[in-house]
Amino acid sequence: MELTRRAAPVEPAATTHSRRWLALAFIALAQLMVVLDVTIVNIALPSAQRALGASDADRQWVITAYTLAFGSLLLLGGRIADYTGRKRTFLIGVIGFAAASALGGAAANFGMLLVARAVQGGFGALLAPSALSLLAVTFTDTRDRAKAFGIYGAIAAGGGAVGLLLGGLLTQYLDWRWCLYVNVPIALVAGLGASAVLRDSRRPGRPRFDIPGVALVTAGLFAVVYACSQAEPDGWASATVIGWFIAGGVLLAAFVAVEARVAQPLLPLRIVLDRTRASAYLAVALVSVGMFGVFLFFTYQMQIVMGYSPVLTGVAFLPMTAAVLVSAGGIASRLIAHVPPRALIVPGLVIVAGGLFWASRLSAGSSYTEVILPAELLIGFGMGWVMAPSMNYATYRVAPDDAGIASATVNTGQQVGASVGTALLNTIAASATAAYLASHAPTRTLHADALVHGFAQGFTVAAVIVGTAAVLVAALMNTPRPAPGTVEAAPAFSG
Repeated sequence: MELTRRAAPVEPAATTHSRRWLALAFIALAQLMVVLDVTIVNIALPSAQRALGASDADRQWVITAYTLAFGSLLLLGGRIADYTGRKRTFLIGVIGFAAASALGGAAANFGMLLVARAVQGGFGALLAPSALSLLAVTFTDTRDRAKAFGIYGAIAAGGGAVGLLLGGLLTQYLDWRWCLYVNVPIALVAGLGASAVLRDSRRPGRPRFDIPGVALVTAGLFAVVYACSQAEPDGWASATVIGWFIAGGVLLAAFVAVEARVAQPLLPLRIVLDRTRASAYLAVALVSVGMFGVFLFFTYQMQIVMGYSPVLTGVAFLPMTAAVLVSAGGIASRLIAHVPPRALIVPGLVIVAGGLFWASRLSAGSSYTEVILPAELLIGFGMGWVMAPSMNYATYRVAPDDAGIASATVNTGQQVGASVGTALLNTIAASATAAYLASHAPTRTLHADALVHGFAQGFTVAAVIVGTAAVLVAALMNTPRPAPGTVEAAPAFSG
């Protein structure tokens, strides 16, 4: 018996939805807002810390509060979208995200900023899966779907670099608070446009939520993401980190056991047992390790070692964004409909791994054009080939009833991959830096040399992880190329 339901016949109105490309623009704008917020606050963090009187130990919570809420609530957000309507959930997510951003921008103290960031993450967990599932049920023709997911993949892969540039501009020329306020006009445009052109779709029948599954997966993901956030200050071998990882593993194992038995599971296991979708989730999760390692290490390299301003640092990331746009929007979107997915994803992962290996050549005396620029171009080009088809096949042959939860699963993979990767690579870099300092005699450039040595070690580990992902996807993903003109999932429009 097949683990997935085959596509149902598509209503003509669904495939000829005349405003679908306009709908894509507003969906993409909202998704860009969510992706921007992962990195835009990084640039503003030193200024916010000074303004609100936060300690060095507490400042990480501005990032962690967002990732904890976002990562742990994504699966619940996806199922809410399926049951209550994807357009409705999308609009609630947009409005809530904007309100939380305004609250954070107006924060009178550090605690208020943390609350706002956590609320942002919660509404982001509604917004991200509903955006991707709306795309999945709106674009059902193979060619149109390839173009739409090429654009969406470019945003998912390159939006973080745009956030660094925008954060630098707003922090340097206005105020750190505008890194949060900027979401309000973006949300206004996305929300008004989406309300006018999007069609709603939802799972038929009375909403039934798997409460034990919700509790277990939310607590399990919270424990894993929290353990990663504590790895930097406490170390991977600390009792706190190990304890939280064990708790997360036990909770997630219990979640799988529950999902295999309940009548209406939060995450039907057929979603993740399909080799195509599982490979897409794996590719997104592991390549996110490399992507966020690049943002972390190159930002520190350029600002601390090379003396770049926040704005110049953001500008220096633009070639990577351009490479993503060319590869995802210009090349991958044209090839998705004509080649098997692993013919794009595997070479993309190999190119990203090659870019990370090139980045591992970094030294304190390296110039931008010698190491950083070539690495950015390779990583950006490879990311486009990975993200566009992976986002497309994350909802491959999923029944419309499950589009939200399938979309939430790939977003969860990206979020957990980013959190684990950032903590892992930062800890490796810090340990390598400490070992370098302990084994070398003091010199004028010792600190910079040690710092960059740590970055290089982090890049090497990231390259190995992404290279391993290429091998795994090559072995697992045996999906043939899509047949021209076929529809992979039929939308069930209502309202």
